[in-house]
Amino acid sequence: MHDDVGMLLRRAGFGPTASELAAAKKAGYRATVARLMAPAGPDRGAATSPMPELGRDPFDDLPDPTTEQRAAAESLRKQHTDAIIRWWLDRMTVADHQANEKLLFFWHGHWATSIRKVGSPQFMLAQHRKIRSSPNFRVMARKLVSDPALVYWLDGQLNTKHAPNENLARELMELFMLGIGNYTEQDVKEAGRALTGWKTDLGVPETAIFFPADHDASRKKILGTTARFDAYTLVDHLAKQPACARFIAARLWFRYVSSSAPIARSTQEKLTSAFPVGLNMLRVLFEDEQFRSGRHRLVKQPVEWLIGAMRQLNIRPAHFSEQTLHQVVSGLTGLGQVPFAPQSVGGWPSGAAWLNSAAAQVRLGLADLLAGLAEFDHLTAEGLATVLAIDTWTNRTYQTLKQAKNPRQLLILGLASPEYLVN
Repeated sequence: MHDDVGMLLRRAGFGPTASELAAAKKAGYRATVARLMAPAGPDRGAATSPMPELGRDPFDDLPDPTTEQRAAAESLRKQHTDAIIRWWLDRMTVADHQANEKLLFFWHGHWATSIRKVGSPQFMLAQHRKIRSSPNFRVMARKLVSDPALVYWLDGQLNTKHAPNENLARELMELFMLGIGNYTEQDVKEAGRALTGWKTDLGVPETAIFFPADHDASRKKILGTTARFDAYTLVDHLAKQPACARFIAARLWFRYVSSSAPIARSTQEKLTSAFPVGLNMLRVLFEDEQFRSGRHRLVKQPVEWLIGAMRQLNIRPAHFSEQTLHQVVSGLTGLGQVPFAPQSVGGWPSGAAWLNSAAAQVRLGLADLLAGLAEFDHLTAEGLATVLAIDTWTNRTYQTLKQAKNPRQLLILGLASPEYLVN
């Protein structure tokens, strides 16, 4: 029989410590779901990782920078980018309310926005705050439709009534709120008109600025309804569509249960009844037999793998030297998943895409780095299973682990093992 409590903790969060797993097993499955979804008291771990204060974007008020000014501003942006990546990796590692942090990472991948195009760490951190402070999906959609990072990422600042740009409208429908097949090309065109008039300003990272003269205020027909839609009434309208709740339910299934098997209709209906509150939808999902059975396997995303390992080995990114931080970010870049930098508007891949041979080499390098930071004088294969919260080793892995010459080598092999990579 599989360990459903262990699987729950690995899927709901980033990877349990040995003490967290022991406590959860003692409490039982249902009590653990309840605690994960509604943790008691403030998050004491997260409180030790305060969000960085970046100050103004260095390119603000530099309309025509000299070569030297541009180089200095780019250098400061790089420092700011390192700061927010370090902070978020640290926050995910030390947070006690693991389900909240994992769900936030899910939403980041869902509204995939990358600093590689956006440029401004201030924009990215402001978007992060919006997602973190949203009590449900509808509120989140309202906040993000005028978010400078998302607007700039999808060329919304180029969208005026005289020169419509449909990028943001298309992705709102296809990737963020409805899913393919639940809208027409005409709906996209009309939604594009509803989104006209927004511009971004580096001095105002919290919200894009609305210019009424550039907005198409005429009536639009979207998904069968005719009204003078603007950005906010558009996302309200999309969020009310039955397809929206079904789409978000399917995305949660894809990331938390299986990237290959489709969601069962009965499970999807249960989740849609809990929409739009993400944690409520997760509670329904975790209590569903389809999840609890353990018949569906998931490959850990690189960030999940890294954060879980750091939690279990008691390693904090806040304490990394600059060199170590750069090695970790370089490793995540090689694996294809860096926080604040999704590969495309479609987010990150899933499943076996993370298991190619090139990734295996990068992962071994990262495992070696982590093992060098961990402090173990003595370690056995059995002890390693406890540390990494693994149910059991296969005979093949166990034989490999027994050949390790020291604790560091044992840790590297354990972190690279199939049992640790696949949930």
